[in-house]
Amino acid sequence: MKTDPRLTLEERIEAELKSYDGTMGLYMDDLKGNVITRFPDEPFETASTIKVYILAALFDAIEQGKASLKDMLTCEERFWIDGSGILGSLEVGTTLSVKNVATLMIIVSDNIATNMLIDYLGIDSINACIQKLGCKDTKLHNVLDFAKYHQLGTTTPRDYASMFVRIANRTLVSPEASQQMWEILSQQHYNSMIVKSLPQFYVDPDNYDEQLFWFASKSGSMNACRNDGGIITTPYGSYVIVMLNKDFSDKQYYPDHPATVFGSRISRLIFDQYLTLEGRLK
Repeated sequence: MKTDPRLTLEERIEAELKSYDGTMGLYMDDLKGNVITRFPDEPFETASTIKVYILAALFDAIEQGKASLKDMLTCEERFWIDGSGILGSLEVGTTLSVKNVATLMIIVSDNIATNMLIDYLGIDSINACIQKLGCKDTKLHNVLDFAKYHQLGTTTPRDYASMFVRIANRTLVSPEASQQMWEILSQQHYNSMIVKSLPQFYVDPDNYDEQLFWFASKSGSMNACRNDGGIITTPYGSYVIVMLNKDFSDKQYYPDHPATVFGSRISRLIFDQYLTLEGRLK
């Protein structure tokens, strides 16, 4: 029988999710030895979160001298796919540097840019890098082609969080590569879940003279999933938060989807706890 009347953070999270029609996997790490998880090793569809793994594979290839951010890639018709991004508005034959393609893949989740990088690196090489990084339960299954494939990739909360933990600790590929990946991720435009319910004053850097809060993240959504994850940096330090969702009954996509609403509530709980404890989750 519990004798301490105070609710733990884990109990508060479970209370929030009592009426949630779906499965939410969570992984939170305050980078000080405190970790909170929920279904950490459950497999989930990646949707666009796989793009973080592709980004890591790119920088790993660069580190090995097999790729360069200065290489030029061509937007060929075979890469065309509907969905997020801006490259579909450009002419076939447009050329961009690998750096610009990688940046667009993350900051506007550009699907055509993603197919270009998959072609540039190769699916087998990307998956080999993912395994080398220790993400044994993560795999890129195919290119983006909604007419042909109904799945893009598979991952777990633990694997996805490990990418952000290493970026935060500057140990993903190399310190320099980690810094570059963090800079790209911090420009990401789709703050759909983990930032959605945070105080706007903190989210908008125009509200204070010196930026105190930073958000480096990547979300992903398909009919079967709603995902988000990243690094939140505060005056007390940084923490990693990942939330992956599946098994919900409403497959439509809209901003206030239940997975997004419940996910944003959990993120706010974590954020408030971290600030209250001045840089710790427990």
